[in-house]
This record gives sequence, C-alpha cells and structure tokens, in this order.
Amino acid sequence: MTLEMYRTPRHMVETLSALGLRHVGYAIPTEMFPPFVSAAVALLQRHTTDELVVEAFRWSLALIAKILVRSIAEGSTLVMKAINTNHKLTLTKAMDVSARGQRANDLLSITVGTQSISPFYWSIDSGALVCAQTILED
Repeated sequence: MTLEMYRTPRHMVETLSALGLRHVGYAIPTEMFPPFVSAAVALLQRHTTDELVVEAFRWSLALIAKILVRSIAEGSTLVMKAINTNHKLTLTKAMDVSARGQRANDLLSITVGTQSISPFYWSIDSGALVCAQTILED
C-alpha cells in the first residue's frame, strides 16, 4: 500500500476511504494507528540503513493512517456505533436523533469522500440482526 500511494494516489485515497468505512463497522479504535505506524517503521529500520527508504515509508504510512482515521471519524455515526452493540434500545436512541425525513438516509447510506456504506447492509453482514430488524421495522 505504501508504494501504491506514490504510484496511484487518487486510487489509493478511494481504496483507503472504503477500508476506513469498514473499520467503523469493526469498531477499531483510532488511537491504535500511530503506534502501528511507529512499530512498522521501527521494523523496517531493522532491515535497511537507507534513510530515504525509511522516510518515504514513514511518510506514506502516516498518510495512510491519517486517511483511515479521517474516514473512521467521519463514518462513526451514532447509528454505526449502535449497530456495533447490536442492541435495539441503543439503535432506537441513535435513530431518534435524526429527523423522520432524514432517518431513512441515515440508516441506508453513510458517505465519506467518494465511498459509501449502508448501515443496514452492514448490520446484516456483521450479524447484528437485532439492529437489522429494528431498521426494517422503522
């Protein structure tokens, strides 16, 4: 991925935005990204003495982490967080925040950049069937 950031940056931003949205559904804490970058760079430093290679790797991996964190932050809606718990009451409270006319959009599509994910589809795909049923009933 880090090399692809240099070759096809626009494509990689789209790919990473989609990956970030999937990470919302996995409830990955964004605090884990900086230590991961540091650990990966430290590992590479063990295998090369070329500082240019290390710095290029550090820059591109840090950029990847920033894109993922942004996607996760923008995609972490109350509905997605509620789906991760798979509790009807939590999802109902998250849905109550949205106006009735906007609620269907909030339950069917979240967009970050050019990428979208459906909270309804995600609830089915991840096995949060209590939430999927609640969305259907709403």
